[in-house]
Amino acid sequence: MRGQVTRSAVYSRIGKTERLMRVRVPASTANLGPGFDTLGLALNMYTEVSVEPADALELICEGEGSEFEAGPDHLAARVARQVLGHDRVRIEVSSEIPVSRGLGSSAALAVAVAAACGAEDPLTLVGLLEGHADNAAACVLGGFVTATIVDGVVHARRLPLDPDLAFVAVIPARELETKTARGAIPTTIAHSDAVFNLGRMGLLIAGMADQALLHPFAAEDRLHQHYRSDLFPESRGILRALTDAGALASFWSGAGPTLLGVCTTGNVHNVRDAAAGAMVDSALVGNAFVLNADLDGIRYLSPGSARTKQ
Repeated sequence: MRGQVTRSAVYSRIGKTERLMRVRVPASTANLGPGFDTLGLALNMYTEVSVEPADALELICEGEGSEFEAGPDHLAARVARQVLGHDRVRIEVSSEIPVSRGLGSSAALAVAVAAACGAEDPLTLVGLLEGHADNAAACVLGGFVTATIVDGVVHARRLPLDPDLAFVAVIPARELETKTARGAIPTTIAHSDAVFNLGRMGLLIAGMADQALLHPFAAEDRLHQHYRSDLFPESRGILRALTDAGALASFWSGAGPTLLGVCTTGNVHNVRDAAAGAMVDSALVGNAFVLNADLDGIRYLSPGSARTKQ
């Protein structure tokens, strides 16, 4: 693939602290309804990071997230220190992933910085940092993934994904902090709710592999979406509008407030248009986008290659 080189090739040629290192990482949706903290899917929105040695920390951000203070407490700086033991680097970040919208912006940034700084296992580093590995696994592996943490190490696997699937992302023009969304979830659950989710998750995995098997009930959830819906009341109507318009399934993207509809490639634009209309009817400000799965995951880019254009 043009512009892509392996990590080992880059490091044998330039060394991790000698010259510029560039990495591109996709956005991700996590949970996918019943797969709370275990399922993830990479999507074709990207964060690109370059890192090179400097006398002191220099952090230059453009695009999404550039409004945050570019100082030593920035996530990029914190990850660099964790990997290198110092922050005497110049970090350039260019991102098109909206922040605090449930599209894995923090995981993408952390994975990209960790990889560009030379982390041997950026997946485990970021999985442990976040406390769950679904977003990080999708960033690193690409495609549809399952991930968990065992004895302090992230274990992740790619799952089959029907190539005829595309996605409608309803992205509100409002933030929902992950901490707030997690705070809405009870600390204990009923046995029946756990069984409910496990059954739906099995059906969802089968349906993501073969769209003919995917039905809206496969994305039903009793662990998180119901409790979070009070933080985003319009979500109920939008999710219903997605499936009414022909989406095979719909669910919250991560901790929200982005909502995702799983569609066939032939119907995805009709669903997008219906979602945009439902947003108007709900007086919800934001945008509805057609997205595709990213199958590459993390990409180590040669220092001389041109910046990726999306």
